[in-house]
Amino acid sequence: MSGDPRLCQDGWLLLPSHLPGELTRRLTAELDAAYGDYRALQLRNGIGEGTDGTLHHLPCVGGAFLELLEADHGQPFLQAFFDGPYVLNTYGGVLNLPNDASYVGRVHRDQRTFSGELHLMAQILVMLDDFTETNGATYLLTGSHRCPERPSDKEFFHDAVRATGAAGSILVFDSNLWHAAGVNRTDRPRRALTLAFTRPFMKQQLDYPRALGYDRSETFSPALRQLLGYNARVPVSLEEWYQPPDRRLYKRDQG
Repeated sequence: MSGDPRLCQDGWLLLPSHLPGELTRRLTAELDAAYGDYRALQLRNGIGEGTDGTLHHLPCVGGAFLELLEADHGQPFLQAFFDGPYVLNTYGGVLNLPNDASYVGRVHRDQRTFSGELHLMAQILVMLDDFTETNGATYLLTGSHRCPERPSDKEFFHDAVRATGAAGSILVFDSNLWHAAGVNRTDRPRRALTLAFTRPFMKQQLDYPRALGYDRSETFSPALRQLLGYNARVPVSLEEWYQPPDRRLYKRDQG
């Protein structure tokens, strides 16, 4: 199996204090600023129950959220994990609110289709606050990325470890891994960013190139265009399909 031995054996690894403090602080401030608009949209569309403290598709906000994708967010580990190109599948944020239980607190894995040793998806979790057992540090069931069946809650919480770390730390894990957010027993939110990456041929949860604008790709670096999916677009007409290799929307190196 390719990739870092810790990812292969345990299903996860922690990169302590990985991001610069200044970027971590800006990400935190911009997450707090965006939450009001996200929450209003959830309530307006009738999906307020169980979504407290969650935000989705933060590249649409721009700012520091796009900057993170160009920073060292764990690329060497992801490159080894996929052993080839990969794209951003989804990018959200979580405010683990005091004594609240959103859907992220259930025992779950982020990849619904179990793929075993075939690496289809990986997650990174960026800690914007210190993660402690008191404020709901994530539970991880080490080695469970090899288990297709969901463990019982009793088994999971008996054997799981906690991902604790300082703000700016990054947790990288196989998306087959069973995990759950802990309960925040403090009086302040515990904030994090959650990003998923997949092989380019898998559908993104949101069409980021379309959402951000096709013409805008020229303003992004080659690395950011790759991550956002600009090199793995699907043609929508015969005119777009019949193009020479250098003008095709789905590039030949995308797997």
